[in-house]
Amino acid sequence: MPQMPPLVGIRVLDLTRYLAGPFCTQILGDYGAEIIKVEPVEHPRGELGGGDSGKDSYFFLSANRSKKSVRIAVKKPEGHALLMRMAERADVVVDNFRPGVIDAMGLGYERLSAINPRIITCSISGFGASGPLRDFPGFDQIAQGISGLMSVTGTPESGPTRVGIAICDLLGGMFSAQGILLALEARHRTGRGQKVETSLLESIVSILSWSAGIYFETGKTPAPAGNHHPLSSPHGVFHGQDRPFNIAVGAEAMWRKFVVVIGREELARDERFKSAGARVKNRAALSAEIDAVTRTRPADYWIEVLNREGIPAGPILTVEEILNHPQIAAREMLLKLPHPALGTYLTTGLAAKLSETPGHITRPPLVGEHTDQVLKDSGLSAEEIARLRDSAVIA
Repeated sequence: MPQMPPLVGIRVLDLTRYLAGPFCTQILGDYGAEIIKVEPVEHPRGELGGGDSGKDSYFFLSANRSKKSVRIAVKKPEGHALLMRMAERADVVVDNFRPGVIDAMGLGYERLSAINPRIITCSISGFGASGPLRDFPGFDQIAQGISGLMSVTGTPESGPTRVGIAICDLLGGMFSAQGILLALEARHRTGRGQKVETSLLESIVSILSWSAGIYFETGKTPAPAGNHHPLSSPHGVFHGQDRPFNIAVGAEAMWRKFVVVIGREELARDERFKSAGARVKNRAALSAEIDAVTRTRPADYWIEVLNREGIPAGPILTVEEILNHPQIAAREMLLKLPHPALGTYLTTGLAAKLSETPGHITRPPLVGEHTDQVLKDSGLSAEEIARLRDSAVIA
């Protein structure tokens, strides 16, 4: 029988906003951690839409499920004291302020570890806590440009192109969640917490992979390859009679089979295409030859024929098409949950599926929904909570 999610019993104070930080804490919440999202008394969720209107934007909803919401005026002395009291019982505190802000607030690792030696703090910034870019504003598109990612995305004709999702924010959230899990594991051995730091820039540079490898090997920065793999050909977007689709010929034996399947065996004997390196060098000519064939039939015909022969091929689906695809239903990657303001809350499912301790998703909280519950769990009496509310320390 499946057991409780693996992070049940871990309490996280979430001081984050926008996307990178909330995505980090959402990951932890999906796998059982108690995420206490601390929101301001005035203008909650203001930069995200929604708030007191009772209806939040999907910008907020996409990164804040599986959490509890409390509203605390943390800049007031009583609000700050309340947060410190909560930190005494917390395992993790996460923020994505500019470097130095969390320390100036009196909530940095040194201060919190003095009252709770087991505390783990995680700070996510745009470009890191040190270095000449330390104080640059950390927004996703700025990080995409600085990281080198945009320089290898796009085509020679288009020039640099941003990735279609906020990839720096999302990877920053993923790596920070990973860092927190590593710190929790280390705490099992040492009994002490530690400070975790990452940034949008470091997250992208760490995954530059073969793009960095090309530079290491050649001393030259790689050019954008558009919809084609920079190290393999044919490997990219080709065109059916009705729509474009992807083909990935990833090995020499696959190439020899591929030319037979498309009825162009002579391509394997063409000097321009006789080796993997030659096919990359002469990619444009080879792609034109292949497109001349694939345009004669619908994309689905080629996808079926090629996959039947063990040659990877697949459609290019829209977001609507993939979210309504039977594979997504089979893998529980589209979930529907009841929501008091929306009626039905739609969200994506969990990518990592654990057989014995599976994750569990709950809907995003209404603003301030769990204030009283969380404060009671933190040891406050009903009278203390009422007094704090009367003085606008909580809402």
